[in-house]
Amino acid sequence: MEECKTATPLLVLGGAKSGKSTWAESVVSSFAPPYLYVATAQGLDDEMKLRIERHRERRKGMWQTIESPDGLPDTLKSLNGRNGAVLLDCITLWLSNLLCSESAEPEAAVDGLCKAIETVDYPLVIVSNEVGAGIVPDNPLARKFRDLSGSTNQRLARICASVYLVTAGLPLRLK
Repeated sequence: MEECKTATPLLVLGGAKSGKSTWAESVVSSFAPPYLYVATAQGLDDEMKLRIERHRERRKGMWQTIESPDGLPDTLKSLNGRNGAVLLDCITLWLSNLLCSESAEPEAAVDGLCKAIETVDYPLVIVSNEVGAGIVPDNPLARKFRDLSGSTNQRLARICASVYLVTAGLPLRLK
């Protein structure tokens, strides 16, 4: 994991419940505290509220949380000069938020995110779901989400210094 401490930004990909968030937290924890967690999830129902609470319980102690369900590029830019490690979890929830917003332009937002990531001056670990390995979705919105997630992950992989795929809690270095 030593290469994780020097190569940032770092992208962590994986399927649902693959262990990617837990592994990403361990990478951020290898830096000096305090740690900042940029959360994109929104507790819009009881099940999601419970998931958010479980994530918070796991990160007790030195972690501070900033909720950024839609203004992610501005949030990342505002953290420059802070000097602490940042975990961004997760890109796919942020994309989902954008697609559900009537005013958002997802492609332009992804452009803004990539530009913001290229200018960060702090250790940044980014978590995103790999959603393209399943079946072809049966509706246009789900296909748009899958395609946007895949293209966004490709763009992030190009600009990140390191990329890992986590499966069954095991990280595999891709880049």
